[in-house]
Amino acid sequence: MTNPPSLPPLRDVIAQHGLTANKSLGQHFLLDVNLTDRIARAAGDLSTGTTIEIGPGPGGLTRSLLAAGATVVAIEKDNRFTGPLADLQAVYPERLKIVPADAMAIEISRLGPSPRRIAANLPYNVATELLLQWLKDITAFESLTLMFQREVAGRIAAPPGTKAYGRLSVISQWQCDVEILFHINPRAFLPPPSVDSTVVRLVPLPEPRHPASRAMLEKVTAAGFGQRRKMLRQSLMPLILGTSWANTESLCRFADIDPTARAETLSIEQFCKLANAISNPP
Repeated sequence: MTNPPSLPPLRDVIAQHGLTANKSLGQHFLLDVNLTDRIARAAGDLSTGTTIEIGPGPGGLTRSLLAAGATVVAIEKDNRFTGPLADLQAVYPERLKIVPADAMAIEISRLGPSPRRIAANLPYNVATELLLQWLKDITAFESLTLMFQREVAGRIAAPPGTKAYGRLSVISQWQCDVEILFHINPRAFLPPPSVDSTVVRLVPLPEPRHPASRAMLEKVTAAGFGQRRKMLRQSLMPLILGTSWANTESLCRFADIDPTARAETLSIEQFCKLANAISNPP
């Protein structure tokens, strides 16, 4: 994949429009075309459906997605990028739609024809919130190929029993196959962030791995990981108030879980068993 001859180098575009990254919006421009091409390839076959990009900025990843044959819906809240994105749209008038909006405030799961996928270098300051929002309607997407801070990516993919394992791990892996693809050095960005970045691919499952109420699963993981050092018999106590459960020990034993265990040792299936037991006591 290469940039069309009519497109100037991205550094020239940034200089021409006097653009700088806004740290308050979590912006870091990825200029290396080899890396943006690699992200586009990781997103799979882009020739059908809609590829949704969040925060395209000056359009580095957007160029690679379009060069790979994608029809792109680019959501950008920062109107400073209107000019460079309009120039890119002039080269791909049929395959680039620019939506001037906050991705947190719109329902992107209905944008464009399916299959829909998201491919994005996410703004660091809202990346986790965006993922959790999309997970609520995850079957609307074919895949998500996303760049996070390396620490956040580690939490998404973390297995039970590790320090990084938490609410984000459980909710993400309950609904998706999660794969860490590759890491990106800060020097690849303008300006360089203070952390490494990681590209993660999430492929939604047709159904969650184990039956459970999403709302209750979120409550159980919030209670368990909100007090990581406490045993389940203590951390789950607020969840049995108003239920027929006399105590958390009986709840845990009903779910075949040691009440002295801590949240970080539980599998996703065990969290689902707890959620079901609280929602539907015997």
